[in-house]
Amino acid sequence: MANTCQLLELHGVGYAVVTGLYCECGEAMNGLTTKHKVADDVLDAIDYCYEQGWTDGLPVVPPEASRVAAMLQMEGRPAETVIAHHPATQIDLTLQGAAVNAVMAGCLPEYFPVVVAAFEAMAKKPFNFHGSTASTGGSAPLLVVSGPIVDDIGMNAGVNLFGPGNRANATIGRAVRLIILNIFRMTPGIADKSTQGNPGKYSFCIAERADKTPWQCLNQELGYAAEISSVTVFAGGGFVNVENHGGQTAEAVLETIADAMANCGCISIGQSAVILSPEHAEIVANSNFSKSDTREFLFEHASRSEETLRRIGKFSPREYALQTQQDCHRGLSADDILLVVGGGDAGGHSSFIPSWSRTRASMMQSEAIGVCIDC
Repeated sequence: MANTCQLLELHGVGYAVVTGLYCECGEAMNGLTTKHKVADDVLDAIDYCYEQGWTDGLPVVPPEASRVAAMLQMEGRPAETVIAHHPATQIDLTLQGAAVNAVMAGCLPEYFPVVVAAFEAMAKKPFNFHGSTASTGGSAPLLVVSGPIVDDIGMNAGVNLFGPGNRANATIGRAVRLIILNIFRMTPGIADKSTQGNPGKYSFCIAERADKTPWQCLNQELGYAAEISSVTVFAGGGFVNVENHGGQTAEAVLETIADAMANCGCISIGQSAVILSPEHAEIVANSNFSKSDTREFLFEHASRSEETLRRIGKFSPREYALQTQQDCHRGLSADDILLVVGGGDAGGHSSFIPSWSRTRASMMQSEAIGVCIDC
């Protein structure tokens, strides 16, 4: 199924809005443009978008045609190019559909390559795009951007990393959600069956703080050249703040984080995202811990006994056998931990974000931004 383009017209000013309508035969209307005329007033246009169900609950920017065109100019491929496919709904995401929703989210054109790369990463089979967006688990795609594009487009990698205040972080993450809602029709309560959800379902996009990273940055760790930026997508559950202002050794800081990773409510064989604050990263690095050492320590200490998991009803013999460990660890190995540095200079606050699902149903994926590596 292809995207359907709706044209909202305000006295000759075009507003292209992709919605994914269906014709009576049940197939998507391929390439059909419908015009909607409303009063010549931007607030009326915003209200009209609400009435059509095109928002995430917050007002959207009416996607005027020239803004969509400017977004598409950041791409060298035709607007009809398919960049992602939803296996359950059989709906395709085209560059046109992505551009329209990026405008509605408030993105500037220079942000668009990040949105495109994120969906190209999520389209990879191991990410399990449908399951991670439909499940009761309530995950949201966490985007971690690394490389020179962070500074080029003014992303926030510092103070209030996961919070409001930065246009790039907020609107890139929001564009992802609007596409999930408007293109793939993952509507809360209908296709999205999340029990409680999490705030990341509005926007969940951060940048790695390269200037405070004592090790190799994520984009280079993934095998890209230093000048090539990357985005890593991770189907993440709720945010867990990990506070330790007193620990002055790597062991003290990391044991605190590992304990959060292995809390009874989160422990599974799934992957993990750990974002070290600059303060914690400095302490760990000053203890001569490499990035690999840090991951290994976290994996080894993020564990619970079989007895504990049996007592609370979370022990799985099949999963335990996969680990080949004496205790039950979070993940199967240290490689299951996405480790980056981010946040403000001051404060002993790091964070842990568990993966979606009780098992390993979604695996983090990465993609180069604005570059075709295989071309």
